[in-house]
Amino acid sequence: MTPGESDLATLLADLDPVLHDGVYVFVTARETPPGVTPVLTFTEPEGLTLVVPEGQAEGVFPCRWITLRVHSSLAAVGMLAAVATALAAEGIPSNAVSAYFHDHLFVPPDRAADTLRVLSQPANVQARWDRPSSA
Repeated sequence: MTPGESDLATLLADLDPVLHDGVYVFVTARETPPGVTPVLTFTEPEGLTLVVPEGQAEGVFPCRWITLRVHSSLAAVGMLAAVATALAAEGIPSNAVSAYFHDHLFVPPDRAADTLRVLSQPANVQARWDRPSSA
């Protein structure tokens, strides 16, 4: 198995974002409820966090799921920081999750198209990272 890309310039040039169908919500529970098919689970001391398709459970932060299809190394430095900086400059909130092969963003439904626009312009993502705004 290849370890993934770690060169920041290559990562930003090859983000290749894809928007998944549907809306998702964040849920907390003691265990995964019956009939719920999470796309993400994470265990914290306070409880289990799940991201599930909307309608499967009551949750918060309705969002769209975007996968960055570049195979990033788990040891890569700066990619998510550059992405978060570019999105923040546009006022787009995002929750990022790193998995073995890819990084994933959860953004408000009404900002999904804006997120794709920003991430489809890697030179702008790199420029924002090189010169973060002072705002």
